[in-house]
Amino acid sequence: MNSHSNKDKIIIIDFGSQVTKLIARRIREMGVFSEILTLKEFEMRSLDNKVKGVVLSGGPATVTKKNYPKISQKVFSLNLPILGICYGLQLVALNFKGKVKQSTKQREFGKSILVKKNNSILTKNFFTKSKQIVWMSHQDSVYKIPKGFIKVASTNNSSLSIIENKKKKIYGIQFHPEVTHTKNGKIILKNFVFDICGAKRKWKVSSEKKRIIENIRRTVK
Repeated sequence: MNSHSNKDKIIIIDFGSQVTKLIARRIREMGVFSEILTLKEFEMRSLDNKVKGVVLSGGPATVTKKNYPKISQKVFSLNLPILGICYGLQLVALNFKGKVKQSTKQREFGKSILVKKNNSILTKNFFTKSKQIVWMSHQDSVYKIPKGFIKVASTNNSSLSIIENKKKKIYGIQFHPEVTHTKNGKIILKNFVFDICGAKRKWKVSSEKKRIIENIRRTVK
């Protein structure tokens, strides 16, 4: 029996970002198990009721090209909370009839000032005086808000840096909360995991190490 079957879990669908593992690590540090799946693995997996939410990672692809990794409709049919990060935000936007364009300027890379526009559960305790420093790494930007969503925050180069559909519990952010360059980034993930997904802290890194050691011992025998 899988030792994680009785634990709340967040699934991370990996679109090829260099920092996808960092998202998983941040969530595990909070005491919640997270599992990284490729889109193909996600399609083949039947999810149980211990899966509390889905994160769509960033990635190097661009949705403005003819061929790009598309999001599975299965993600939206599960009625689970969804957080799209960077490329994940753009996939969410397209799925709900928003529009994405490639920046005419160079790729936005580095620190940006994010300005709060509306309140959101996702950004509770995140902003300092309605502003925050975030880390951007993207070529494309959402320029038309998807249907049913509201704008939560903006930067100079990215008007729709945080969007949400509170009713469907679908959130999208253009920056990377998982990296240390985003100030208070962990708070965004914490709000998503606990306040939006309702996951419980039941997982410990120490117990996982113990399980791996026990499995190795059994294999050696």
